[in-house]
Amino acid sequence: MNLLTKVYQAQQNIARVVVQTPLIKNLNLSALYQADIYLKREDLQPVRSYKLRGAYNKITTLTPDQKSGGVVCASAGNHAQGVAFACQQLDIHATIFMPITTPKQKINQVRLFGKDKVEIVLKGDTFDACFAEASQYCKEHQAVFIHPFDDEEVIAGQGTVALEILQAVKEPIDYVFVPIGGGGLASGVSTVFKHLSPYTKIIGVEPVGAASMHKSIQANENTALDTVDTFVDGAAVKRVGDLTFAICKENLHEVITVAEGKVCTTILKLYNEEALVVEPAGALSIAALDLYKDKLVGKKVVCVVSGSNNDITRTEEIKERSLLYEGLKHYFIINFPQRPGALKEFLNEVLGECDDITYFQFSKKNNRERGPAVVGIELADRLDYDLLVEKLEKRKFSYQYLNDNEALFTHLVG
Repeated sequence: MNLLTKVYQAQQNIARVVVQTPLIKNLNLSALYQADIYLKREDLQPVRSYKLRGAYNKITTLTPDQKSGGVVCASAGNHAQGVAFACQQLDIHATIFMPITTPKQKINQVRLFGKDKVEIVLKGDTFDACFAEASQYCKEHQAVFIHPFDDEEVIAGQGTVALEILQAVKEPIDYVFVPIGGGGLASGVSTVFKHLSPYTKIIGVEPVGAASMHKSIQANENTALDTVDTFVDGAAVKRVGDLTFAICKENLHEVITVAEGKVCTTILKLYNEEALVVEPAGALSIAALDLYKDKLVGKKVVCVVSGSNNDITRTEEIKERSLLYEGLKHYFIINFPQRPGALKEFLNEVLGECDDITYFQFSKKNNRERGPAVVGIELADRLDYDLLVEKLEKRKFSYQYLNDNEALFTHLVG
């Protein structure tokens, strides 16, 4: 049975529990890019992400003996919720391994969806470390492992997203932007479009700090990253699947990377302008539109909004990353003369009318002419930065810029 046939079968398997999510034209994005921009709202699934599709489809294909022995999965959150929901519905026990760094909101959701059918085990700082622990557990307990992406039945389940898109839009679709973590969604979606709408270009999108598919395609072999930025936790995978790599390598038109700060800006913009709550991975496809804006004019475009499992406690970090990316927030070590009036001079003569101090740490040192302070300044316009630096130098304030010094920035501010 080929993969496309499995996608059609998966659509039948999951029909009882999976929502056929809407494909909605977004007026603001369409006007901004002079194109017809549609959002495939997978954030509206019962578990608030597309992951339910693949997890439920895979579990329905197990034999009675396999089901009776329970299942195991490793996940940063969304796959875990899909497995938990499926097991609760199908009366199957699941042992779910999650990284220690998983946001509490996602852990609580797994408990909510799985109820008495799940046991949560927190292991490892990354998905890959967690995955290794889960794999060892499977060997010891002879349990079935439900892979989050590198499995044909999981890929087939995710591919049902593409069937729904094609059923909803009768006119030719020019571009589909799809987020990539391990590659299961991109593999399923690209397989369906390759057979049913080969004209459509499928663009995979990864965060800059976890671009494992991008690196692998460039190297022409599946290549693990040395480190990953786990901020976009739903897409922070060191190594994509061997199966998903092979499929994406053949089917994707391009894989592009988006800065984490740009993702944060997109999250805030969607919330403020659309009242749409998305998680970092869910914003990837929309954040990527800027990189393609010259090619989108007059085109029909679909962005897969993969999920909305965002923890409200991350809001300040999201705002901070967005401001840094947009060039609106700058950190300095400023050596203030240790004399009365030095700070007042800085406020009156250096800061602009709309500049705001958002961070200040200073400790007076005895017997020294100057004392260092760590200062965070938020600007109203990124173009005001040059004027700020010009005033610092004109008033002879000695300073060190921290935004470009990651190690020192993290130590002093992060």
